[in-house]
Amino acid sequence: MVSSASHLFELMHPDASKGCAIRQLAKRLGIQKEEIMVIGDNYNDLPMFENAGVSVAMGNANKDIKSCATHTTLTNDENGVAHIIEELIFS
Repeated sequence: MVSSASHLFELMHPDASKGCAIRQLAKRLGIQKEEIMVIGDNYNDLPMFENAGVSVAMGNANKDIKSCATHTTLTNDENGVAHIIEELIFS
């Protein structure tokens, strides 16, 4: 069981996580951890952060999530995903 927000309840297999999915996909595609960038905003994103070379917390994430990320971007309402992609990949 996880709760990615105060009003959400998620039930999943104990071995399933975004981190596990990233690991499996990277293995299948032959991609190294250092080549992976992930973006998230809540506790269910932390396993994903651990399995990527670059982890980005959205500006609307709480401070615990931001402290686990290698970068922080703008909020959802400020197009944070587009902003960080442009900043880190196209500059």
